[in-house]
Amino acid sequence: MDVLQLQRKLREHQAAMLREGFLDDQFSQLQKLQDESSPDFVIEVVKMFFDDSEKLLNNMTRALGQVPVDFKQVDAHVHQYKGSSASVGAARVKNVCATFRNFCETQNLEGCVRCLQQLQNEYSLLKNNLQYLFRLQEQIQAAGGSIPTIE
Repeated sequence: MDVLQLQRKLREHQAAMLREGFLDDQFSQLQKLQDESSPDFVIEVVKMFFDDSEKLLNNMTRALGQVPVDFKQVDAHVHQYKGSSASVGAARVKNVCATFRNFCETQNLEGCVRCLQQLQNEYSLLKNNLQYLFRLQEQIQAAGGSIPTIE
């Protein structure tokens, strides 16, 4: 595949991620902070988000398995995850966190468990989509091309 085809695939994939709500404008803002002095800025920030996500999802799972459930503790993890997802533009994850927090507030265990499952699913979809986006970027750079900016 030539550079132009790869660049087109990259633009289409990122546009689809925005259109389908996986990402919001915050992700585009992050990309604008990346330059020659920090060419891996977005990948590094997203990798930290991935690490954070794994830790927080595991913490939520453990907290919801306690008897009795400490809903304040669960909510603290969800609140942290909501902020983390908002900072990278992970819109669908952030939106599920907002619903999850409502269930924590009303101490609805069944709602919390459903939200946790939904969060795990949304995170998995987001991670797979972002990893594909980054692979396309690597292929473009390896072929000597530049990463197109998405407006």
